[in-house]
Amino acid sequence: MTSTDKGIEPAAATAAPVAPPASATGVAWGNSGPICLGGFATTTFMLSMVNANLVPAVLTTTVLAVALMFGGLAQLIGGILQLRIGNTFGGALFTGFGAFWLSIWVWGQLYLAPLVLIHQAGHALGLLLYAFGIFAVVIFLASFRTSVAVVIALLLLVAALFILAAGNYGGSTGLIKTGGWIGIVLAGFAFYLALAELCQVEYGKEYLPVGHLAKVPGESLGE
Repeated sequence: MTSTDKGIEPAAATAAPVAPPASATGVAWGNSGPICLGGFATTTFMLSMVNANLVPAVLTTTVLAVALMFGGLAQLIGGILQLRIGNTFGGALFTGFGAFWLSIWVWGQLYLAPLVLIHQAGHALGLLLYAFGIFAVVIFLASFRTSVAVVIALLLLVAALFILAAGNYGGSTGLIKTGGWIGIVLAGFAFYLALAELCQVEYGKEYLPVGHLAKVPGESLGE
């Protein structure tokens, strides 16, 4: 949900912006971190509004459309670009959760459309969320040299995934609603990180603090 120095994590404030990394062919690559964070934040916010029962559940079909294009494909492509510039952490995070949103879209096509499978939709979604919750734990444990904001966002992500997994698998509307509210807060953190990253790229200095944790200023797990 965020990258590091080459992706989401802004470097320490400097007088001038750092030039984008160049590939082996000499072509400079832009920073895909903000669009990846934006895709994750937007889709998470929309689904969490449904889970928190703030909007009608019938709007889930709209969420699935955004999950396919913005949360899924856009984030997956952005994650591949993070890997292309050498940011392993950001690449793993964004490609992984781009695939997560694509999986949510596929789940919707398989279990929400055909009535023969709808009675198993909760169990199927619960299993999917448990599996990606484990993946989120792996990313969380590798995030302690990024920033405080990134660590908190990943902790919220882990909590939301496991609570929603238990709620969907067990059919608990209370747990699903709780997971929805956590997801709304998570989306807020992701939007903040996207803005912080974009401001860092455009203005050449850090305007929005994220609480750097790297041992050396500007150093990150993705380097």
